Amino acid sequence: MGEENSKRKSSYTKDTIISEELCEEDIALVDILFMHVLQDGYNIPPQYHDVKDSFSQIIRSCLKVHSIHPGKISCILSVKPAILNAYRTLHGGAIGAVAERVSIACARTVVGKDKELFLGELRMSYLSAAPCNAEVVIHGSIIRSGRNITVVAVDFRLKDSRKLVYTSNATFYHMPVASL
Repeated sequence: MGEENSKRKSSYTKDTIISEELCEEDIALVDILFMHVLQDGYNIPPQYHDVKDSFSQIIRSCLKVHSIHPGKISCILSVKPAILNAYRTLHGGAIGAVAERVSIACARTVVGKDKELFLGELRMSYLSAAPCNAEVVIHGSIIRSGRNITVVAVDFRLKDSRKLVYTSNATFYHMPVASL
């Protein structure tokens, strides 16, 4: 890497292995991306520092339940800086965490407390992006629920435009709760 790159702060260490097949421009772009993520992307509010299960608390603080009915649940997700990726849109991991949480809540509206739910599959489709400060309307609904299995569909739509941005399907297996 050139002398001009050594003057600015870098995400690379002396042990970083950089392929000789990459041009300096590509290396610089990757470095800038990582620096953006490390400096700006992880704006975790101070109340979540050093807290056990802080990610769940961050997600919970952004997610509000709008309505609950048997087999259906509706929520609003506020896209805050703490759950953004380097492109300042909703992070894929946060989307998966919300999809899982909403799916479990939806399944619980029809599956009795005497059954434990085991998440066997969570499929995500990332169709577009939700920008910072957007509100996302999330609808979860039961596709099928039987004696041993429940399948839930979750749709994520931008509140303003109603544009579908993410979809999810979750398959839960019902497990009898062991009595001790």
